[in-house]
Amino acid sequence: MKRIVIVGATSGIGREVACLFAQQGWIVGAAGRREKELKELQLLYPQQIHTEVIDITTEEATAGLSRLIESCGGMDVYFHVSGIGKQNYSLNSAIELATIKTNGEGFVRMITAAWDYFRQKGQGHIAVISSIAGTKGLGAAPAYSATKRFQNCYLEALAQLARLNHLSISLTDIRPGFVATDLLADGKKYPLLMQKEKVARLIVQAILKRKKRVILDWKYVILVFFWRLIPSSMWERLPIRN
Repeated sequence: MKRIVIVGATSGIGREVACLFAQQGWIVGAAGRREKELKELQLLYPQQIHTEVIDITTEEATAGLSRLIESCGGMDVYFHVSGIGKQNYSLNSAIELATIKTNGEGFVRMITAAWDYFRQKGQGHIAVISSIAGTKGLGAAPAYSATKRFQNCYLEALAQLARLNHLSISLTDIRPGFVATDLLADGKKYPLLMQKEKVARLIVQAILKRKKRVILDWKYVILVFFWRLIPSSMWERLPIRN
């Protein structure tokens, strides 16, 4: 029986993916900061879903991950969903630093813990939800776009490190566009908004196929292709608000 641990499973994409894997007969370790939501999720599939309250910004998070892995009887896939992001036109330093603490420090804390587990096990699969926001620096959300670029680069580096050390650890970088989750529940209108149910199905497919990198969905593949072609001098002048 396959086992997946999902950190960031209390709502949105993480919760949807947890349910889909449980429906396919997987043992699912679900983690997040909100205990109430985790208990509600576990009630849906009590024989398959195990839970653990984990705040990735704390040093205790890795111990929580170890407990969850043990509760599941092991881990074949680590799926990192946890992340925050806010528009920050005023460049409020508290928002920027909180974003870096979660998307940077917390991300590294959990990914390295999963890496160490798989290194000792001899094989494994690490999948991460990053974002197309890492394509270019967004003036509306500097820390968010910068940390997502960091995650993209970090996963590329780990793929090379796995090769250098002859480790059977697969890496999957999942880059969605705008998804209708609590992260975007601010009353603003976002273009090409995708529903979390569809995104979750595409993510499950990407994980099962062990894809290295996937942009969700085809509309964003086209968008990102042309986005990358915009010269920096022109990009700086574009009045992008959302």
